[in-house]
Amino acid sequence: MNLYDQFKQECRTEIDLMGRDKELNKLSLQWVNHVNACKYSYHFEWQGRPIIQYPQDMVAMQELIWSIKPDLIIETGIAHGGSLIFNASMLALLDMCDAIEAGEKVDPNISHRKVLGIDIDIRSHNREAIEVHPMASRIQMIQGSSIAPDIIEQVRHAAANYSRVLVCLDSNHTHDHVLAELQAYAPLTSKDSYCVVFDTVIEDMPEEMFPDRPWGPGDNPKTAVWEYLKTHSEFEIDKSIQHKLQITVAPDGYLKRVS
Repeated sequence: MNLYDQFKQECRTEIDLMGRDKELNKLSLQWVNHVNACKYSYHFEWQGRPIIQYPQDMVAMQELIWSIKPDLIIETGIAHGGSLIFNASMLALLDMCDAIEAGEKVDPNISHRKVLGIDIDIRSHNREAIEVHPMASRIQMIQGSSIAPDIIEQVRHAAANYSRVLVCLDSNHTHDHVLAELQAYAPLTSKDSYCVVFDTVIEDMPEEMFPDRPWGPGDNPKTAVWEYLKTHSEFEIDKSIQHKLQITVAPDGYLKRVS
């Protein structure tokens, strides 16, 4: 075993130990619940746009994108566009590496790789900011409900042109909505890629944290994931990611397609 493989094996052992450490996991969740009152995830940007994600999950997504090297990233929920731009910039890095390895000149305006974002309400100021961003050429946006039949058909038609697809679900967080998104978009995930369901942590948070939301404990993305997996053995929860991160909005939300 070379030194790098030895290092990775040590990391896997340590991550497994963290996952088994009930006191550590309890403390991590307590921190998440405490900091949520300050809207922690709202305080970060990516290349000038609010991303509304935990930095820990951003690092995990970077690792997945580098490993999978997707041609297409499908993302429900756009908000300010930070996540679209983050994903597009990761794809731009993949293109740059491909060009360098092939000994070709990097053309930032030419790429087969794309990010496809869907949102029921793309506000004009957000759309304008995304469309003038340097990553705009890699981004396509569709306005409409992510679970509307015509929107689903548009996404499926677009995905047919790509071989490696990564899916991210982060829009309406009710059980029924996320379950419908999983039924619509999880099948587009390519083998060995991931369907990442964000904000599953809602299930583990106090009900009083969601006084003005239609979701909460018992009705959220995690309960939708559990329901979906009952009949979809082609996906497995990759718990090693949440064990590694400890601080994450997506416990039980990193779904790897294994078949």
